[in-house]
Amino acid sequence: MGAEFKTDKLDAIVERYKTLEQKVQDPEIIADNKAWAQLCRERSELEPIVEKYEQLKKAKADYADAMEMQKSDDAEMVALAKEECESLSAAIDTLVEELKVMLLPKDPNDGKNAVLEIRPAAGGEEAALFAAELCRMYRMFAERRRWNVEDISINQTELGGIKEAVFGISGKDVFSQLKFESGVHRVQRVPVTETQGRVHTSTVTVAVLPETETVDVEILDKDIRIDTYRSSGAGGQHINKTDSAIRITHFPTGIVVTCQDQRSQTKNKERAMQFLATKLYDYYQGQKDEAYASLRRGQVGTGDRSERIRTYNFPQGRVTDHRIGFTLYSIDEFMNGDLDKMVEALRIADQTRRLEGEEN
Repeated sequence: MGAEFKTDKLDAIVERYKTLEQKVQDPEIIADNKAWAQLCRERSELEPIVEKYEQLKKAKADYADAMEMQKSDDAEMVALAKEECESLSAAIDTLVEELKVMLLPKDPNDGKNAVLEIRPAAGGEEAALFAAELCRMYRMFAERRRWNVEDISINQTELGGIKEAVFGISGKDVFSQLKFESGVHRVQRVPVTETQGRVHTSTVTVAVLPETETVDVEILDKDIRIDTYRSSGAGGQHINKTDSAIRITHFPTGIVVTCQDQRSQTKNKERAMQFLATKLYDYYQGQKDEAYASLRRGQVGTGDRSERIRTYNFPQGRVTDHRIGFTLYSIDEFMNGDLDKMVEALRIADQTRRLEGEEN
């Protein structure tokens, strides 16, 4: 077995779990639906930890019994006991590592829905075309996860590329699965506009924000201006002939958001206000927490070709994430939304980094 594992925190969690077990059966608390639901959520979050801790305690007790059996005069029993100790030792080490991960501080945004912003950076029309392909990739990934995708603002180019795309994704643990996608995505391939067969390098920026309800951020009427304009699609073709699109300018921060993909002006305004709240949450969080601000700046950077979190090399058929040195040689499947292996590798790398931080 590895180093001694302190269980003080786990013991406290068990006590809290027992308290919650009693409270959720209290008729007075049951009568308060909101309070009861909140306690049930907390209990369900602690339950896997408590169960895993019980497994650890049982494994340790069995290990102690097996160690005691090795004092027997029966050689066959001693051999069996030694074998049992080896097996239990490995099981205990595994349980300890699993519990360490479960005890890591939770990102409060992990359970939230997300807003994705995708914009071409360096590379002109080729970058815009790749931005459109990334939009499709994330939509297909969302479909595989049975998440819902809602367009907020899509601005296309003449050739079908994307000048800017903003869309919301809702479902179970969306932000926790997509938060590592923020940054500069670099593509290397022969563009459709290239006549001499040369490989070009272009970049697209992706920002993933935890969706925030408007009630979470105070937005004063005096601080915003709301403009209406006519929705337009690729090549200036009108989606409709009424001024249903909404642009909201927030004066204190200079943040501007638009929404043109809902059918009515009222729906566009509601969605734009929610998107503004999300952007303001991100902005104010950065103001409050310099470490968070540095992380956000590092995620997107300037969009220059030399800045990248991931490279999509089509001639070699590979996708490489430079943050963790992870490469997949299945670019076609990846672009069709098969991001599972990449998402899992990034999640494990993040857990490992945080565990090392806890131990140092």
